[in-house]
Amino acid sequence: MPIAFKHHDTLRLFVEISRYSSFSEAADALHMTKGAISYQIKTLETDLDLKLFERNSRGVALTFEGQQLLTASYSHYRDIEAELTALRGPTTQLLTVGMSSYFASRWLSPRLMTFMQIHPEIQLRIQPMTQLFDLDRQGVDLAIRWGNGVWDDVEITPFMPMPAWPVGNLDAAEKVRQIGPERAFSEFTLLRDHDDSNAWSDWLDAAGLSHQNRKDTLIIPDPNVRVQAVIDGQGIALNDDLVTREQESGQLVRLSDIELVSYGYFLARPRITSHPESVNAFIRWVQRQ
Repeated sequence: MPIAFKHHDTLRLFVEISRYSSFSEAADALHMTKGAISYQIKTLETDLDLKLFERNSRGVALTFEGQQLLTASYSHYRDIEAELTALRGPTTQLLTVGMSSYFASRWLSPRLMTFMQIHPEIQLRIQPMTQLFDLDRQGVDLAIRWGNGVWDDVEITPFMPMPAWPVGNLDAAEKVRQIGPERAFSEFTLLRDHDDSNAWSDWLDAAGLSHQNRKDTLIIPDPNVRVQAVIDGQGIALNDDLVTREQESGQLVRLSDIELVSYGYFLARPRITSHPESVNAFIRWVQRQ
């Protein structure tokens, strides 16, 4: 029996498991036990004589061999699905768009009904994400990503410029007023979205403030949680006009007129040879909004 056929079901499960950062998370999503997940992967690794996952304190990560197998397997199953779609003829297209729950709730949600009315042939799936990377591996057709657009892992389409600036609560604003921005910003805890974010460095450069060898930074990937952390006095963050509601209520205060003018929201697509027409339809619609 050819090995690819022998392991067809296990390889398909491997592709699904690789979407998650731990076997526990995969087990919950796939309605399996963690033991069953571990057993299937261990069996596949033994039969293929390859180590597919590295276990670490946070969960699991693909090895080089695992990533190579994922790329080959994902391409294989995508081709099969494309062939099945062609055989079935015109049917509902599934479009998965990844974004933060922050952007989805504050900007996209009130506008979604018009897309559904214009494109009833497209079944839209909004996937909340805090780490908008490895889109192809996560089965995401298109993502709305915040930043300056300087990324080489995806195809970028400019979408919505929205400068970013620092916000804090009333106590933080009072501290800036009393001791001045240079000293205040050197003492604040800076809230960031991920480890290698350059946003705060970019803003400090724009403001002419010195970089600190800081240990008082806090990484909070979820933008909604980050907003609440600022309100609760856990630090300060870079935000944009999507926090207008909190500004108007007095929960958040803009701490400086200096802003990152190149920042905003960009449409990001996996680097693949072609994209479904549903992706292009969504891009055309969202740019009109």
